[in-house]
Amino acid sequence: MTPVSVLVHVPNVPKGLEWYQKAFPEATPIYHPEFDFTVLDLGGFSIEVVQADEKVGAGKKGSIVYWSVNDLLESLAYFEALGAKLYRGPMEIERGLSMCQVEDPFGNLIGLRGKMTQQLDQFM
Repeated sequence: MTPVSVLVHVPNVPKGLEWYQKAFPEATPIYHPEFDFTVLDLGGFSIEVVQADEKVGAGKKGSIVYWSVNDLLESLAYFEALGAKLYRGPMEIERGLSMCQVEDPFGNLIGLRGKMTQQLDQFM
């Protein structure tokens, strides 16, 4: 099996889509007119920004997708510049990698994993 998409639940889809397009500038927006729905395609993996509702609300309630990044601190700074807030970490994990979680403006969590270009203890 291969992951194909992540659904991100937000209270306002146009604002959420706008933010995620900035957060993932390499993603290609694909509009599906029959559903009036736009997905962000990352080489066959879809970020699907959808309306939060009574069954699935926005926010940090469970599963988190981790994105592989070349430079964890550079990526963290990029997301913070877009209005995301550091939620957890950074912390060292296996094979010389580190990870952290950032909270988007809608309360959802995004995981980042990658190498640190500077010592971790400088940021704790």
